[in-house]
Amino acid sequence: MNKRQCFIFDSYYQKSIHLYDTTESRWTGRTMQADSPGQEKALRTGYFKDAAFSALLISYTAGESIERLIPRLEKLINSYEIYQQALAAEESEPDISPLTIDDSPGHYEECVQVISLCILLHRTDLLIRFVALIDRAGYADEDTLYEDLLRKHLPDRTDLDEWFHDLYTPLIRAMYATEPEESSNLLKQYCEAWYPAFATLQTNWHDSHLDIQGDDGNYIGYWALEAGAIAFLYDIDDSKIDHMVYPKDLVEYARNQKASNLSPSGI
Repeated sequence: MNKRQCFIFDSYYQKSIHLYDTTESRWTGRTMQADSPGQEKALRTGYFKDAAFSALLISYTAGESIERLIPRLEKLINSYEIYQQALAAEESEPDISPLTIDDSPGHYEECVQVISLCILLHRTDLLIRFVALIDRAGYADEDTLYEDLLRKHLPDRTDLDEWFHDLYTPLIRAMYATEPEESSNLLKQYCEAWYPAFATLQTNWHDSHLDIQGDDGNYIGYWALEAGAIAFLYDIDDSKIDHMVYPKDLVEYARNQKASNLSPSGI
């Protein structure tokens, strides 16, 4: 086990990944408490989506090879689509987003993490599918970081100068800095400020490493994946960044891939 963060250990990872990977099978024949069948389905599929997301992140944290993350990303995008369909039926809103990225910093971070994984793993096909869920809900043309993460792969994204959450300001400034050294410094500043910024933002993962008891807990890793995606997309020098939350080997992987290998379908 070549772990990528110090808080994880093998027996904790093995128990956690087993629980996440068996989530759907363990709920076969069971129902969640809900006010209606539609609500139950939305709750169930949302829970399955969360398990797929957790499985992907903890696999990376524990030191699994980057190639082994790809099937997990495929499963995650499929889980988002299934959850969105159930949520849309339950709320009678066909285009409802699975993540409320304007109101919830936690949802926004999850969104840019998923986008960043699609980018860094060169899965533009999955990126298109995921972004469609967010765009359809009216979130296109609203947020600078969201648009700038997408514009290198998806055509006709909007150029704008406003964003939902202030904590991303250094990362946005890193993209637009006129001097390479300034971009690098801002990227480093963002990585250093990222984890503390979430201390009061009502996430369920901040400080989760402190709650590990034996092999039980909900810590899956702390990753500013969007910092890596921006460094990759905008050619920012990250050679001096060694912060725990920065996914340096994922960025190296992305840089080493040939354009012909963007996805199995050649997208």
